[in-house]
Amino acid sequence: MAADKSLRQFPPNSAASHALASCPLCHKVNSVHRKSCSRCGARLHLRTPNSVQVTLSFVLTALLLYIPANIFPIMSTELLGDDSPSTIVGGVVLFLEHGSYFVALVIFTASVIIPVAKILAIFWLCHATTRKTPLRHYELTRLYRLTEFVGKWSMIDVFVVAILVALIQVQGLMAIHPGIAANAFAGVVILTMIGAQQFDVRLIWDKQRLP
Repeated sequence: MAADKSLRQFPPNSAASHALASCPLCHKVNSVHRKSCSRCGARLHLRTPNSVQVTLSFVLTALLLYIPANIFPIMSTELLGDDSPSTIVGGVVLFLEHGSYFVALVIFTASVIIPVAKILAIFWLCHATTRKTPLRHYELTRLYRLTEFVGKWSMIDVFVVAILVALIQVQGLMAIHPGIAANAFAGVVILTMIGAQQFDVRLIWDKQRLP
């Protein structure tokens, strides 16, 4: 009876309301009462355990790392013995001063707009699992898909630094070295990607009550 009562929280006519769960590994639909998948033996859950809490822990850590990622230099340019450190925003300003508007726009979008937007979007999705929002269920699902898709493109700035460090190493003349912010920014991207994957988007649809 207790198990049947716990199934009432799910929308009627959904698989979860009938105690059916998809295997997280092979995706075979099993009765959740089996506890493990009949095909591969993986542990079965109607929903990913502690999905929102785990997602928030990753995103909050990424948010904390985003502060040093913007404060400290992401790379330093050594030219004739003169060392010039550059932050993410400083690099964007430098490209603007040299007339490279497209490159500045790409770096600003990938390194500033996308990480901030992704963190805010994940926070919003977590909020949507417990509170009413002006967005509909399918709109929130589209937001999740977009968030998961664009997240990896934030690595562009890290790739640019890695390429420059590898290519520009002229001893005594010019050299580029990665800064501490490069590690912090890479951590931001990786943690937000993991956080998005840990979020169980089915939680959004559990709020819908189908006829």
